[in-house]
Amino acid sequence: MNAWEFWKKGFDIWENATAKYLETVLRSPLVLGPAGAAMSAVMRSKAAVDKAQAEMLAAMGVPTRRDQERTLHALNQIQSRLIDLEERLADLQSSLDARQGEAAARGGDGPRAN
Repeated sequence: MNAWEFWKKGFDIWENATAKYLETVLRSPLVLGPAGAAMSAVMRSKAAVDKAQAEMLAAMGVPTRRDQERTLHALNQIQSRLIDLEERLADLQSSLDARQGEAAARGGDGPRAN
């Protein structure tokens, strides 16, 4: 057995023992309680900072992320409606061209394009 294999076996034994111990410790209510309280405090602080930042940006007249997302959503809706209208217009144009072609084939008794 070479040195690398010997070291690797020792590391694997250490890793398995450490993982089992840490899993037990980290599931303990003595760790989870304070960790949950700390996480809650951090999240409350983040919410306060986010609110203050949004108020500051609004006071400066800079759109917030939410404002930008609403604007982007409205633009996407407008773009979708425009695409639908362009498709309907193309269909109507095709239909009109077909009717004019039929009228021309019959001798010109249909609508005329100027």
